[in-house]
Amino acid sequence: MAGAAVSLRAFRRLCRVLLFLSQFYILSGGESTDMPPYVMKCPSNGLCSRLPADCVECKTNFSCVYGKPVTFDCTVKPSVTCVDQDFKSQKNFVINMTCRFCWQLPETDYECSNSTSCMTVSCPRQRYTANCTVRDHIHCLGNRTFPKMLYCNWTGGYKWSTALALSITLGGFGADRFYLGQWREGLGKLFSFGGLGIWTLIDVLLIGVGYVGPADGSLYI
Repeated sequence: MAGAAVSLRAFRRLCRVLLFLSQFYILSGGESTDMPPYVMKCPSNGLCSRLPADCVECKTNFSCVYGKPVTFDCTVKPSVTCVDQDFKSQKNFVINMTCRFCWQLPETDYECSNSTSCMTVSCPRQRYTANCTVRDHIHCLGNRTFPKMLYCNWTGGYKWSTALALSITLGGFGADRFYLGQWREGLGKLFSFGGLGIWTLIDVLLIGVGYVGPADGSLYI
């Protein structure tokens, strides 16, 4: 009996070890689930016509007339399920869209990277090269990720109203320039008493029209 009990305990330990090793094997990626990565973007049992572009394959026609309505035949990718207007499962469907390339879409249909290393307050106004990606539910021709030249448009948190108020009230002491991060000009106004008032009046006008902005090149808020 004692030998049988020892054998039973050893068998249980062996089972625990095998269970632990199998779980570790699965968590470490040893066992593939064969689930395509695009499935995470595809809502289950939604309308086929509203699926993201990554979930379907369409027979596009690049010879369509730009700006004109066009219809394309599409098929859902494997492991993707969707329905029609009557909530019936389907694999093949058509989408209606406007004939245009992705880079020709309006700005509301794509998202672009931002740059904080360019000057927004400059003449001429600076641009930067942004990487833009079309939103998931928008369909278009060509690459869905593309470069585009955009105007610098970021803010460092400086308020135009605050800068103008400081320029009117304490501009003679350079408070407006100090607030905008332009400490050299601030010191110049401080020790010259606002350029005997002339510099102060000029700064009020320049800040009022937005010509003078933050030293980091950002926009006012």
